[in-house]
Amino acid sequence: MAFSVLGISGSLRAASFNTGLLRAAQELAPAGMTVEIADISAIPLYNEDVYQEGFPAAVETLRAQVAAADAVILATPEYNYSISGPMKNAIDWVSRPPVPQAFNEKAVAIMGASAGRLGTARAQYHLRQVLVFLNAFVLNKPEVMVGGAGSAFTDGKLTDETARDLIRQQLEALQALAERLR
Repeated sequence: MAFSVLGISGSLRAASFNTGLLRAAQELAPAGMTVEIADISAIPLYNEDVYQEGFPAAVETLRAQVAAADAVILATPEYNYSISGPMKNAIDWVSRPPVPQAFNEKAVAIMGASAGRLGTARAQYHLRQVLVFLNAFVLNKPEVMVGGAGSAFTDGKLTDETARDLIRQQLEALQALAERLR
């Protein structure tokens, strides 16, 4: 049976470590699982005036992708001890009414990579708080926090075997969680 996962990277940088984690997830996905990576680069900053006129096309696309996916992976960088502006902005747009918003009762995994030693631990904690409000079911373990990301990637490819193994485990656990929720 096919199982679809949508990956959203909170980094817009071309050589993003977090987008690299999602590319690794595509490569490491178990048989029958597909991982699509969403593009949030065209999503405008949230503005209630714009929202009142209707969702921009990039937002409509992301909302539909989240709703259609069996599960979601959020790959978050850590900016100033928290989640990135692009990640929070994308979540804010996707979660706007009409209800049910797309994250409601959705299985979600969180991963992140950073140059620092904590590997996005603080950002992941804040992201969990946001997802509680949205009634998403966040996978608790395994956690994927890649510290020292500069040495975990070679030419944009995740080469750290410990991180690759954790991603494999997280994908399997995410699928199991989503199937239990069905």
